[in-house]
Amino acid sequence: MASFPEKPEKSTASDGALPQQSGPVSKSRERVGWDDYFMTIAFQVATRSTCSRKHVGAVLVRDKMILATGYNGSLRGLDHCDDVGHLLEDGHCVRTVHAEANAIVQAARNGVRIEDACIYVTASPCFNCFKLIANAGITRIVYAEFYRDERIFEFSQAMGIELVQANVQRASVIEAP
Repeated sequence: MASFPEKPEKSTASDGALPQQSGPVSKSRERVGWDDYFMTIAFQVATRSTCSRKHVGAVLVRDKMILATGYNGSLRGLDHCDDVGHLLEDGHCVRTVHAEANAIVQAARNGVRIEDACIYVTASPCFNCFKLIANAGITRIVYAEFYRDERIFEFSQAMGIELVQANVQRASVIEAP
C-alpha cells in the first residue's frame, strides 16, 4: 500500500497565527516584471518563425494569462520561405502571415476571446496588423523594436490603444540553435 507524507501539524497559537517558517527567506534576486516576462516569451515564440528575413513572435495576454501565440510563417500546409525562397513584393516577403495575425487566428480557431487583451510583439506591428489588432478589441500593444510604420502612433492615440516600447531586447533572450 502507498505511503503518504504526514499531514503538517496545525498551529497551536490561540490567536490563529500561522506557524513560523523554517530558515531565512532569500531576497537576493528580484522577480522580472510582467511586461519583460511576456516579451521574453514572445522572443522565444519568434524562434519558430519560418522566414529568415525577420523572426517575429507575438503573445496575446489578458489578466496575466497567455491566450494565444503566433509567429511569422507561411500559410498553413504550404512551403516555408526558408525552404523554397521568399516571395517579394515592394521589398516585403508576402509568402508569410505575420505573427500578430497568426496569434489572432490561433485565438479565433480555439474560441478564445481576446477583447481587452494585450499583445506582446517582438517588432511593432505593420499597419495592416495594427488594424487587425484594433478591430479585435486589443487595448494594449507592447513591442520591442520599432519596425517601419509610424502611422500606428497616430492611430493608436486616436483609438485609445496603449502603445508601449519594451526594454527587453532579443540579445537578452536565449536564441534557438
